Amino acid sequence: MCTLGGQAVKQTMRAMVLEEQHSTLRLREVAIPVAGAGEVLLRVKACGICRTDLHVLDGDLTQPKLPLIPGHQIIGEIVGRGDGVTEFTVGQRVGVPWLGGSCGHCGYCSRGRENLCDEARYTGYQINGGFAQYTVAAAAYCFA
Repeated sequence: MCTLGGQAVKQTMRAMVLEEQHSTLRLREVAIPVAGAGEVLLRVKACGICRTDLHVLDGDLTQPKLPLIPGHQIIGEIVGRGDGVTEFTVGQRVGVPWLGGSCGHCGYCSRGRENLCDEARYTGYQINGGFAQYTVAAAAYCFA
């Protein structure tokens, strides 16, 4: 057992995992992720599904990080914060979008067009998403 947001919980969680494209999601018991520097740990409250998720499963988007927990339309409650996170508090509700990270300094990023960054990373594609009980997300890409 460990403590998250003041509550004792198991150190594992249930998640729907994509092990290979062109296959079904599998219910797995996996370790609860840990928030690193600049990240928040969220207890997932809801996660939508959209056509992009299906493109990942169907192999139309060809470079997912496998195994992968899909899902990028996440609403969650912050239960932990990594080093340097000051803009959010434990217990706060946030949303997590498709864009999960970028380089922060290229021409696109400096003009607020991070989605075009050559180093962009996406939730539910290269970053584990919200088809789970918990997830981590970069605080800079979360919305209150």
